[in-house]
Amino acid sequence: MFSKKMLTDLDVKGKKVLVRVDFNVPISDGKVGDDTRIQAALPTIKYLLENDAAVILCSHLGRPKGEPDPAFSLKPVADYLGTLLDVPVKFAEDCIGEVAQNASEGLASNEVLVLENTRFHAGEKANDPEMAKELASLADLFVNDAFGSAHRAHASTAGVADYLPAAAGFLLEKEIKYLGNAIAEPERPFVAILGGAKVSDKIGVIDNLIKKADRILIGGGMANTFFKAQGYAMADSLVEEEVLDTAKELLDMAGGKLVLPVDVVIADAFDANASDKIMDVGDVPAGWRILDIGPRTVEAFSDIIKKAGTVVWNGPMGVFELDKFAKGTFEVAKAIAESEATGIVGGGDSASAIKKSGLEDKITHISTGGGASLEMLEGKMLPGLAALDDK
Repeated sequence: MFSKKMLTDLDVKGKKVLVRVDFNVPISDGKVGDDTRIQAALPTIKYLLENDAAVILCSHLGRPKGEPDPAFSLKPVADYLGTLLDVPVKFAEDCIGEVAQNASEGLASNEVLVLENTRFHAGEKANDPEMAKELASLADLFVNDAFGSAHRAHASTAGVADYLPAAAGFLLEKEIKYLGNAIAEPERPFVAILGGAKVSDKIGVIDNLIKKADRILIGGGMANTFFKAQGYAMADSLVEEEVLDTAKELLDMAGGKLVLPVDVVIADAFDANASDKIMDVGDVPAGWRILDIGPRTVEAFSDIIKKAGTVVWNGPMGVFELDKFAKGTFEVAKAIAESEATGIVGGGDSASAIKKSGLEDKITHISTGGGASLEMLEGKMLPGLAALDDK
């Protein structure tokens, strides 16, 4: 599935290389906040510079309405990137058209050009071939290094690959290596841990993993829907009524593979100062709601994780934004960090939880893409990957 061309398969010397990066970072008062995604793109950028390429970077930022909006300009990102590299970083005030053409033509080897937000054009999300062609005309080669956007078929993620030799950058290669291989050829036992609020977001994932994983540990709000499907009263807990039948089917299909919590932390309000107590799984008393997994569940999950060969985790075990209900999530993070298994964390909330717990150095791979990592766990081929040249 993943025999795609990689950056090292391209001869980049003296070439202009268009790189789709994921610079969708938080910006406030014209300053970059969390720079994780920018740091993640540096190995590809530096490799290209060391090999005498001229580097043209394109990305989206936020959700402008298909037209220019200064609030979503990539200019602050270009300025910030300039502080991280030892070479000039130029900025073009458009990603296509005359402005971009002129900027590209004036770009020498070992220089970097950042193009303005691709979503300032409606053609980006529409995957308009004309826009893809214009982007492609700026360069000799295309490298996709934006895993966070690889599940979208947009002009800059997939379309442009129709018009240029196209390969995966180092970040994308790493994601393919860990996420792709974890599912294709995991070291066993293969344990998946799924959390977060909704079962509906993860039906496809559970469906795919039932065939592949040895155990699937369920926590977070999505566990409530499974409890309700088993006939327990959930009181004020979050439950997705519309997928109860699907939850029942998944339970039947999975047999003993699907492991649900045995105890939970309940609270009398969705609040940092709520009263809370631990109870065994059963009918939740009126006026109370489940907000975390309990200590016996943590112990049971940790035992399974300890014996695993591969662990993939996507979604928190409770409302980890509130310290009182973060214990389950942090304990699971700790179990993954301490196990000998290859530990892979899907992006989004799980990645935030790992960072918050200070354990990120002990995890084999933390994915940069929430939606993209979920789609890979579903076994889908991502458009941004599919578009690249085969080896």
